[in-house]
Amino acid sequence: MQRIYEPQDLMEAELLVGMLASEGIEAHLAGRDLVGAVGELPACGLLGLMVDNPHAERAQQLIAAYNGALPLPSDEPENEQGVLLC
Repeated sequence: MQRIYEPQDLMEAELLVGMLASEGIEAHLAGRDLVGAVGELPACGLLGLMVDNPHAERAQQLIAAYNGALPLPSDEPENEQGVLLC
């Protein structure tokens, strides 16, 4: 297994595990149980996404595409971008 990515938080990690699973790549999340001890451990580098060696390159490509994706255009007025209107 190779450590291919360090997610920012548990939410991103779970999203990426699901995305990889949908592409047929089984991923293991190392450090999931350490997140609760952040006050006593270093704040970064706890989480690591790991995949089997044959799937490492494809998984890295998928994660790079995920990180490079742009949001879909929406119907927001140009002067109200980023403002949540309820």
